[in-house]
Amino acid sequence: MAARPKPDTDRELTAEELHEIERKYDPELAFRPTGRGIALFISVCLVAMSVYHFYASGFGLIRELLHRGIHLSFVLGLVFLLFSWRRGDASGGPAWLRVSGVPVLDILFALLAVGAAIYLPLLPPEVVSIRVGNPSDTDVLMGTALLVLTLEATRRSVGPTLPIIALVFVGFAIFGPWAPGALKHGGASWPGLINHLYMTNQGIYGIAIGVMAQYVFLFILFGVLATRIGLGQLFIDLAMVIAGRYAGGPAKVAIFSSAFMGTISGSSIANTVTTGALTIPAMKRVGYPAHFAGAVEATSSTGGQITPPILGAAAFIMVEYLEIPLRDILAAALFPALLHYFGIFIMVHLEARKLGLRGLRAEELPKAGLVLREHWLSIIPLAILVYLILSGKTPDYAAVYGIIACVVVGFLNPVNRLTLRDLWQALADGARNTLAVGAAAATVGVVVGVVTLTGVGFRLGYVVVQTATDLGTTLSALWPLSVFTVQQWALFVSLILIAISCIIMGAGIPTTATYIILVAVAAPALAQLQVEPLVAHFFVFYYGVLADITPPVALAAYAAAGIAGANPFRTGNTAFRLGIAKALVPFVFVYSPALLIVTEGFTWAAFAITLTGAMLGIAGLGVAFSGYFLAMMSRAERWWVGLVSLFFIAPGVQTMALGLLLWSPVFVLQWRRYRSERATA
Repeated sequence: MAARPKPDTDRELTAEELHEIERKYDPELAFRPTGRGIALFISVCLVAMSVYHFYASGFGLIRELLHRGIHLSFVLGLVFLLFSWRRGDASGGPAWLRVSGVPVLDILFALLAVGAAIYLPLLPPEVVSIRVGNPSDTDVLMGTALLVLTLEATRRSVGPTLPIIALVFVGFAIFGPWAPGALKHGGASWPGLINHLYMTNQGIYGIAIGVMAQYVFLFILFGVLATRIGLGQLFIDLAMVIAGRYAGGPAKVAIFSSAFMGTISGSSIANTVTTGALTIPAMKRVGYPAHFAGAVEATSSTGGQITPPILGAAAFIMVEYLEIPLRDILAAALFPALLHYFGIFIMVHLEARKLGLRGLRAEELPKAGLVLREHWLSIIPLAILVYLILSGKTPDYAAVYGIIACVVVGFLNPVNRLTLRDLWQALADGARNTLAVGAAAATVGVVVGVVTLTGVGFRLGYVVVQTATDLGTTLSALWPLSVFTVQQWALFVSLILIAISCIIMGAGIPTTATYIILVAVAAPALAQLQVEPLVAHFFVFYYGVLADITPPVALAAYAAAGIAGANPFRTGNTAFRLGIAKALVPFVFVYSPALLIVTEGFTWAAFAITLTGAMLGIAGLGVAFSGYFLAMMSRAERWWVGLVSLFFIAPGVQTMALGLLLWSPVFVLQWRRYRSERATA
């Protein structure tokens, strides 16, 4: 095992140390070591998986169920070969029960999973249509095996939280007659449940696994190839050129580089390790505390999941759910993402001014001309991808030609030339990086299947709205809270309840899984409160992302702490403080949907007012949490500025004017304190 970084060093870590940190904090990459023979077999399967998806999405005509079944077969079979029964346990039992380091039982599980996943898709479509609603004993047996093996594969690759949630939903489907209150329903038999989860496209073979097979796989592969041909290095170097020279330069470099990297990678932890290897040691060298350096990188890297054009997998799920073009989803995501980075930038700048930190010296910065001359070719694939999406092409069409562009540029580029060995490794890495999210998608299909079978989404939505309305009635009866109506309080309380649920759920499962599960509850609840579907989907998605920097399970922050040699929990707390803008922005676009651009009734005037108000509110929160504006602030000043900043949740000319008026006494005090300090300096 590679040596762990020492807490008292600010050196740049080696590739092996960074890989070990990524494995430690990202369960999706905790692969077991295998012997040479089976490692070669796994590598061939991974490359075959990439080649198959490239062919099927770009040139093949494969019916939907078969495509999803082949994808799931690859995912489950490879998960059982690559992930141990218990994380970190590479022993696998006695040597005579293992083949090249893989237990014989896991090989049997892999074979059974492949068989169960491909059994139904290989049947003639007319046979499947006849059996839906009346499954045979073999259908029930194979469906049960697939359900159990999917839950186990997800537990190994993602963790136990999501499978436990799925089991709770399965129990709810079976024992519905004994459920309390509004959740009570008629219940389902085991064959009936398996029929719905296995034989229809409402369960395991549903939208989640379909989106992974059709879109997400290709975009993950594109990100791996784009990074390999030098696009990631170009982003980091450009960030250094743009922001490195200013006060606290390395922290601002972290923001810009993470924003750039977010365009090709939707993984918070991967972004943290990739850019943090350079930015975190540099931040420590200029004087940032270790925990703050790690927090800046983690918070910035988490923004990659909300940065177009990748957006993790959520953008493609939204395309299927909302039935709108991907370019509309990306347009809606653009300004909320920019506000996230703006909020971090404000707090980093104030921290640098408070600590008196310098920027990077000229000799520490790359030369802009040299950077562009060496790496300009690597931007071509991303430009092609974005152009095709904006021109209205389907996401998979854009991704296929983006991948082709990566390969062509890689073979032609003299600086980061792609060899056949590199291409093989990139194809294997791209497939490997999709396994955990693929298993999670299948398990999410179980949850969604129970929701559609029992109608529990609308039932839970009703419970949320009813609880919020009851609280709203109580609050609206109190002075001065009575200035708001019961409906306004019901919406606000519902948003708070949903936000808390998203953060709690997101602490243990991937963002996309959190989004799919909670949107089944949040969308009906918010629809009852007259919130547009696109706004409701984005609200749930953004709060699910926030979990990556929210203790006690802030995985991106913990990975950054490993690089910085800092206390993980303190780093997580600081990252949450830096990411407070992400907690404010979803409320802004609920109350003023113009921020998402493509919503109904959009006008540029409303957009300008909303954006200005949001920036003022985010800047105010940054000032309050950093405790510094023009000079150090007292506790009372910080509380006052923070509370007034909440006025900008619902931006408007009147609320902005009132907020600025209420801020003005603090601004006057800060100006006087600043002048006094300058005079005595």
